[in-house]
Amino acid sequence: MGELRPLGEDLTQESRALAEVLRKLFEGLEVSVRRYAARRRRDPGTFSRYLNGTRLPPWPVVMEMLTDLAEHRGATVTAETIEFVRELYGSALDANSSPKHAVQIIEQQLADADHVSRRSSVRGDVLGDALLDRKHRIADLEVRLNQMEATLTAERERAGQLAAAHPEVSELLGERDVLRQEVTRLGNELQTAQEQRANAEARCDLLERQLEAVERPAALPLLPLPQPQPTPMPKVLVVDDQPDNLLAMTAVLETLDQELVTVSSGREALKALLHHDDFAVIIMDVQMPEMDGYETAGHIKRRPRNRDVPIIFLTAMGVDPEHTARGYAAGAVDYISKPFDPWALRAKVAVFTEIHLERRVGNPATG
Repeated sequence: MGELRPLGEDLTQESRALAEVLRKLFEGLEVSVRRYAARRRRDPGTFSRYLNGTRLPPWPVVMEMLTDLAEHRGATVTAETIEFVRELYGSALDANSSPKHAVQIIEQQLADADHVSRRSSVRGDVLGDALLDRKHRIADLEVRLNQMEATLTAERERAGQLAAAHPEVSELLGERDVLRQEVTRLGNELQTAQEQRANAEARCDLLERQLEAVERPAALPLLPLPQPQPTPMPKVLVVDDQPDNLLAMTAVLETLDQELVTVSSGREALKALLHHDDFAVIIMDVQMPEMDGYETAGHIKRRPRNRDVPIIFLTAMGVDPEHTARGYAAGAVDYISKPFDPWALRAKVAVFTEIHLERRVGNPATG
């Protein structure tokens, strides 16, 4: 694992060009692959594939290499060098992405959302049956209690005297109280299951529209819906603390007919939402210093003015159930992983823009 592996076979021209530059940069570090991977706490096999072109590295990995090379040589990396590598990276990213890959990503998300919907539906049925059973049992108890009351003397009709004089009545009352508590609990759980199913169904609808956006003959860029009168272009707010990520997302999204607003922190995002109107969607990095994406989303959703703006979380942590559950709880409506697929990101933003324009046409006063 100390030597560089040969360049991969059947590489695209763009991937080969990027890999060759990365190999030259790495050779300037004068260190083995295994040692450098250990230094950066990375898997040596994965890092080796970055250098032979068979796997595209995340952009921060490329920047780490440039920074380490500058430190090793005792000289700063020029802006021209960074821009040159960034352009190669962007070309390789586009060349290795395709509508087919985007479809695979979105179809997997659709399968996950459908699974949540079906699981919530089954749980809702079980809870509904249990809730109905408890209500029937309470009704039966009420009948029995009424029958007992009818047999009591007028002097013992008050509830306290009834319980003292008739232990069976006290027992039935206690059983009824327990059942009423269960009805409350089951009702809350049923409402949660129903909300989870409704949210999952809404995600399924969105994802199906995203698949249609990728598969359109004209695909992307997407033209806006006809407007009854000239109106401002919808805005997209992009939030990421890494300037290179902002540049990459700007390059991907600039083909769409929208105005991009880019900020580098959660606090700046909140300020942007105060000073700008007409946002169709927010794309927000999860991992940011000071105020992360979850906290920022929570603040946004607490503002009546912004609570309906959809949020797409961009994350390098992987889209697993724990992270997605926390994201949806914070108010996110969608997720995409880093390194992101350009086609998938454009499709998602295009669909949310379509929805925004549809709502604006239907209710011009809110535009």
